[in-house]
Formats: sequence, C-alpha cells, structure tokens
Amino acid sequence: MSYKYHTQLESLWKKAVSQYEAGQRGSETYFTEDEAQWLASNGLTPQEIYDFAEDFVTVGDPDFTTFAMITDVRRSYFLNEMKGEKSGKTIDPSTYPPKDSEVDGIRWLPRIIGKARAKLRGELDADTMYSCGGDRKFLKENDIHPAQFLNVVANHFDDDKAIIGWVKKHIAKS
Repeated sequence: MSYKYHTQLESLWKKAVSQYEAGQRGSETYFTEDEAQWLASNGLTPQEIYDFAEDFVTVGDPDFTTFAMITDVRRSYFLNEMKGEKSGKTIDPSTYPPKDSEVDGIRWLPRIIGKARAKLRGELDADTMYSCGGDRKFLKENDIHPAQFLNVVANHFDDDKAIIGWVKKHIAKS
C-alpha cells in the first residue's frame, strides 16, 4: 500500500462528487486513464466511485468515510485473497436472492450476502451497488456498518451459517 493511498482515494472521491454535482453523468467520463489504472490496481472501478458519489450527492449517504472503509475491505480482499488478480466474472443480478427473501426471519439478508460476496470479488455488474439504498436500509435497521458487514463476509466467505449467526448475534445485542 502506498503511504498516500488514502489521499489519492479521497481526491478521486471528491472529483467524482464534484463532477456529479456539476451534472456530468457516466462513470466512463470521470477519470483519466492513469486514475482508472490506479483504481484497477487497488481492485476498484470508476463505476463503484460513481455509484457512491451519486448516492452521496442525491441522498447524503454514504459519506466519504463509509465509502473509504468499504473500499478498504474490498481492496484488502483483492490484494490478499485474490493476489491482485481480477476474477474475470460479472454476476448476473437476476441470480441474487429476491429482495423479499429472508433467512431465519431476517429479510434482505440472503440478498446482501450475495451482493457482499460479489463486491469482495469485484464481480458486481454496472447496475448493482453494494450499500445501495436497500442495503443501507437493512444495515441501519440492524445497526450494522456496511464495512463491518463486508468484513464479516470476507472472514466467512463460504460459510453462510457463520455469517447468519454473526448477524443474529449482532441483532440480539442491539
């Protein structure tokens, strides 16, 4: 990790927010080739920053700190688990559990688990965002920070039972 990683990330975030506020649309127009390469080397895409900037400008959430924390979990997974190599896959959004699906009475949990896995592996399609409005509603209702949930999924990637158990225990404490 570069000592200035966080300042570069913040600079690109601010640039995206500023461009969105100015009416510029389309993630492909937001960053120079060098900036896009920097993003890719850290497991990120212009679309991801665009989505977070759009939501921040339009609804005020998530803020930069939350974006940075989520990004850091993804980046760590990309560099450490994936050894800095893209999977080459994109998940078809129709394969995620429906929005009304539930497990152990917890609505949305099956869906957000699938999206979190796709986020960690860099496999979200351009129209799907981890920590979208629906995800944030679920996370706020259950007092779970989006980066915290993403980290739980990273630590128990293939173990639904452990992820569900963690969520249930967390909800019981809230």
